[in-house]
Amino acid sequence: MAIRTNIFLPLRGRVGIRSFSSSRARWEASAPLPSSKPVGAFRGGVFGFLAGSVAASASVYYYVLGEYRLANEMLSDDISALQKATIRLQSYITELESKVDQLHNKK
Repeated sequence: MAIRTNIFLPLRGRVGIRSFSSSRARWEASAPLPSSKPVGAFRGGVFGFLAGSVAASASVYYYVLGEYRLANEMLSDDISALQKATIRLQSYITELESKVDQLHNKK
């Protein structure tokens, strides 16, 4: 018991000195805080959902646009390569036909 009494000895004379309540004059003199309309959970959730949807949609749009441009470039390269191959094949066919005609004329 001697230990418990030694712990509380410094507080023995000051227990009732400090109170946590304010005086009535101080309480009445303070101006009331302006009332602000709180952002509710529903409105905040809707706003967050819409903001996230717009951000996701914009990022997907730019990603798809980039993929579309890349695919379009690859397709145009393939089309130009196909046109060049067709022109070469056509020139080979005309050469072959002229050679065949020359062989038939010799006989």
